[in-house]
Amino acid sequence: MVFKGFMAVIKPSFAKLWLTLHQKQKVIIIMRKKSFILLLLFISNTSLFSQNPLTEDALLEKQIYETGLIHAPLPLNTSRSFEENALKKEVLSSQPLTETEGADGWTHSGAGKMSFSKEKTTSGKGSIRLSFPTYTGKRAAGSPSDPDYATYGNSRITYHVDGRNWEKYNRIYFSIYPDCDGARVVNMNLTFTNDNSTPKQGYNLPSGSHLINLVNKQWNHCFLEIDEYQRDKVISISFDTALKGKDRTTGDSAIYYVDDIRLQQIKNPEKVSGWEPAEHTIIYSTTGYAINSPKTALAHANSCKQWKQFQLINSVSKEVAYEGALKQEQTTIGKFGVMDFTDFNQPGDYQLKVGKNITPAFRIGEKLWDNSLWKVLNFLFCQRCGHPVPGKHAACHTDLFSQHDGKSIAYSGGWHDAGDLSQQTLQTGDVTFSLLEAYNRLKTRNTPLAARLLEEAEWGIEFILKNRYGDGYRASSMGLLIWQDGILNTLDDIHSVRVQNMAFDNFLYAGYEAYAAMTINRDPMLQKHLRKVAEEDFAFATEKFEREGFDLFKQMYEHSYNTSESQYMATISWSASMLYKLTGKAYYAEKAAEAIQYVLACQRTEPLQDPEKTCGFFYRDQSGKSIVHYIHQSREQVYMQAMTLLCETQKQHPDYQKWVNSIQLYGNYLKGLMKYTRPYGMIPSGVYHAEEYSDSASFYALHLFPPANARQLYTEQVKRGVKLDKEHYLKRFPVWFSIFNGNTAIHLSTGKSAAICGNFLKDEELLNIGREQLYWTVGKNPFGQSLIYGEGYNYPQMNSFSSGEMTGEMPVGIRTLGNDDIPYWPQTNNACYKEVWVTSAGKWLSLIAEY
Repeated sequence: MVFKGFMAVIKPSFAKLWLTLHQKQKVIIIMRKKSFILLLLFISNTSLFSQNPLTEDALLEKQIYETGLIHAPLPLNTSRSFEENALKKEVLSSQPLTETEGADGWTHSGAGKMSFSKEKTTSGKGSIRLSFPTYTGKRAAGSPSDPDYATYGNSRITYHVDGRNWEKYNRIYFSIYPDCDGARVVNMNLTFTNDNSTPKQGYNLPSGSHLINLVNKQWNHCFLEIDEYQRDKVISISFDTALKGKDRTTGDSAIYYVDDIRLQQIKNPEKVSGWEPAEHTIIYSTTGYAINSPKTALAHANSCKQWKQFQLINSVSKEVAYEGALKQEQTTIGKFGVMDFTDFNQPGDYQLKVGKNITPAFRIGEKLWDNSLWKVLNFLFCQRCGHPVPGKHAACHTDLFSQHDGKSIAYSGGWHDAGDLSQQTLQTGDVTFSLLEAYNRLKTRNTPLAARLLEEAEWGIEFILKNRYGDGYRASSMGLLIWQDGILNTLDDIHSVRVQNMAFDNFLYAGYEAYAAMTINRDPMLQKHLRKVAEEDFAFATEKFEREGFDLFKQMYEHSYNTSESQYMATISWSASMLYKLTGKAYYAEKAAEAIQYVLACQRTEPLQDPEKTCGFFYRDQSGKSIVHYIHQSREQVYMQAMTLLCETQKQHPDYQKWVNSIQLYGNYLKGLMKYTRPYGMIPSGVYHAEEYSDSASFYALHLFPPANARQLYTEQVKRGVKLDKEHYLKRFPVWFSIFNGNTAIHLSTGKSAAICGNFLKDEELLNIGREQLYWTVGKNPFGQSLIYGEGYNYPQMNSFSSGEMTGEMPVGIRTLGNDDIPYWPQTNNACYKEVWVTSAGKWLSLIAEY
């Protein structure tokens, strides 16, 4: 029986599970733990269940069942990780950091103490022991401008190198043993310091501390490649960790042993910048490729001198399934060897081979992204706030509060925003909407996955609703680094959650609430309430907007801070169309059509003076001084969401053709961008005016914490792009100056725009542009790395210092270095480019929902 097979894959820990079958129509699985409730699998009959697996990956399916359909974290698969693979590199030479036993050369700073120990050692010579208390008895104190964004301090050990030259070494190897009672998440930072007073050509400056995610109670063998870094006068290396408070199980002290530090020279250090693939590598989508769409992979141009053909090998039979020419191509970013197997559409698992180089297996087929959806869903579950996550943390932040008008709301719920423990309610709204989009796409194709996506969306909806004060005000955000004790009236209580009444936020919430009301049909009372608050929030927003105009965004740490007027008006239109679709009230249709007029006036319709006659992009406002750009968060997709929803809901409107023309114009703009990153498929950042800094209000809203010479840096960065005409340049990556940089959310958001246009216009070229953003993310990038941990191959550790490594985690993304316009992705694991971010996950879900 299929149900016996179903039960057989569930661990004994889930043995007390009741299964009730009603006329072979519904399977209701009720877990004993309360957190395992609310999982409904609608199945027409038992044979349908057996023919509709959760995933085509048998091991992943087993793991999904073992977690109660992602009610506990999926296990980590480190065997395919960047770190596991890099440890296998050939070591040409290896030298101990010090030949002497003891703590000579080491110093300690911060909390706790340092000592030399032979209690735990992997070298046999002894280790440096760092110990500190997990509770200080003091309140965490931050900067005056953000006093509650703080830790309880830091504990650091430093080895003083005193100016030695390490240029003959390109890797630091070391071992760490965390012995931290009760700690479910442990990590350390490695900081490499050189005397850079005399910059040396051909080297980069160290880009900050390198976070190492560790496993408690065992030796962790770690490394940092330093080939790119100036290291002619090394001052020191340090190991440190922050005191972040106590989770439920955390003990009273933490101990770390550091041992066997070696300076090594390895063969083939990792590529960290540029467009060309490393030699002897194949750059491909490590997940795979969709049937009946373009399929290309890349190699170094020198490969074409040695080999003329490539092979596609069936990974099961080991037979050659396809053979094609390895062609050399010159593009705007360099020379490449290109493999094109677009016309091969036989589903299965395959490997690419060029000469002696062969890739791991990848898939060609349909349902290509379902595995990644399970994994990214796992990441979101692990980021839950206010809910116990096994192996990560207990129910958290129940003593974190907002206050307004004599009232107070606990700010636990939703998802921790990133590697820290911060929250933004609007970010939760964005992710919730993406989950609902994915649910609607999958509900008839993969019912169990869709049901679990819906459940996670309902978790987000609860957070959006609970933080309403009912008068237009909402708890909006909190920057946070610590775990709290969950007990009221103790030292770590926080009452500084930001509260705002922002018309923009309420317009966006209203659209999300309306969409949720049209999606969730298993809770009629929630549906009714969502409809009610959607109309209320739209009314709050409209009243404030009509009274005061565009919001004066005050909280620069909230990602609505850079909102342009054109994006603002597109949001009003989209939200109004959602409410019109929900209610049928003509008032909302009128508001939607009215707001879009401003947006249309901001679209460039007159061609630039470049050979391609580029146009179709949007300006920030009607002055036409600044073009719409983003630096790490992006809501680029809202322009096309607004246009296409107008076309869907008001087909008889006199302006219908204007809206269609706008969609076509923008779609053609995106098509025109793609040649600037070929043979990759990443969408460039777009067109920049040479003097956008002259629009100072827009410039400083976008670029947070800019340096004093920001205008000069802007000019230099823009001019490293492609000159289109006297006033305009094409940038492949955004202009950015501060820590806030990384491209994942930006290109996925623009990919969403391309897919929206493609679906509306029935344009396969635009749909393929969207697909290429997915391929780039999972490995078809110059570094050959998947940016989703556990998906595909060669995924690196990411900066997740609060919740540890998580299957499905995604970073802020690949960035540039200095003023260059080329990709940069070092091993150094630092914020914010390698920091995990639920925004990236939401963009991934949202783009996949278009296919």
